[in-house]
Amino acid sequence: MAHARHTLQTLRAVADLRPPPQRFRYGRSGQQLCELHLPGGAGPHPVAVVLHGGYWRAARTRRYMRPLCADLARHGWAAWNVEYRRIGRRQGGGWPATFLDVASGIDYLAGLDAGLDLGRVAAVGHSAGGHLALWAAARDRLGASAPGSRPRVRIRAAVVAIAAVSDLEANPQLSMPGEPVHELMGCAPGDAPDDRYRLANPIRLLPLGAPILLVHGEADETVPVRRSRDFAARARAAGDSVTLTTPPALTHRAVVDPRRAAWREAVRWLTARGDRAAPETVPQARP
Repeated sequence: MAHARHTLQTLRAVADLRPPPQRFRYGRSGQQLCELHLPGGAGPHPVAVVLHGGYWRAARTRRYMRPLCADLARHGWAAWNVEYRRIGRRQGGGWPATFLDVASGIDYLAGLDAGLDLGRVAAVGHSAGGHLALWAAARDRLGASAPGSRPRVRIRAAVVAIAAVSDLEANPQLSMPGEPVHELMGCAPGDAPDDRYRLANPIRLLPLGAPILLVHGEADETVPVRRSRDFAARARAAGDSVTLTTPPALTHRAVVDPRRAAWREAVRWLTARGDRAAPETVPQARP
């Protein structure tokens, strides 16, 4: 009984007993919606775009990111929890729909009157959502005709990519996953009928032009930590500011537990970047 009371107290502390998030629809599909978790006060608040994982598949939803959103709100961030069309269950996700949804969900912020500071927008993503967060920050790097290009709302404050699938073309035999990526993109890289992998793979869109935090548990058996190590090296070589943390005992899901030190450190890092002015330069779009 005492253990149950302690658990309830912990969850209440994380959620800070805030009102339920507001829900907004950015399209007609049942999956095209976002939840807005607001902090206290009048604002304007910095915004954290939150993107869930689950290998881009329909089984996982935005719900498991709600505790992180509540914690971000407790630390002064407006958390924008984005849902998007995914693979399976006739949702119609994959290339390019998933990417278009993420772009539209983020750009929907431009029309909201909710006390938001759109000069201080960060992206926070886990697993496949980490891939989408990195990609969203790179939308300025896309050509004008590419899916998701010409962003109305730019990710300039920071990117927090947690256990991210940061390279869609990494050798799946050495660094999983392979099949989920092929499902997302509709083909393997060597079979692509167009340049979709170049446009969807964040490691090929560097530099992002925003500070990057990569958090990846050493005990992750779902997405190996080498993914984040390789991405960090490439991003630094391209000129980005990158911080990489690899908690030794954390698994793929443990890194998004708001009660753990790894998440608390990520929030501190993110808040420090949110307190700063937006970068003065943004990478130019590719021809």
